[in-house]
Amino acid sequence: MSAKGMVLVKLTPGEEKAALDSISKISGVNEVTGVFGAWDAVCHVEASDLKTLASVVVEKIRSLRGVMETETLIEVKI
Repeated sequence: MSAKGMVLVKLTPGEEKAALDSISKISGVNEVTGVFGAWDAVCHVEASDLKTLASVVVEKIRSLRGVMETETLIEVKI
């Protein structure tokens, strides 16, 4: 069973393009879209389980230069 989610990302002004390029190269990140509003990007992430998904967010996305803040929305089946 896989875990899927959307990660909302707030980026450092002036570093958006470099940060988006770096995020798009992370294994498990299927899509990255820049957006206007309270958040600067939405990333679609998939991993083998919730623990691995958390690792992608905490250890890979959040550690990048230019990433100021994230919020993760875990996909659920209702």
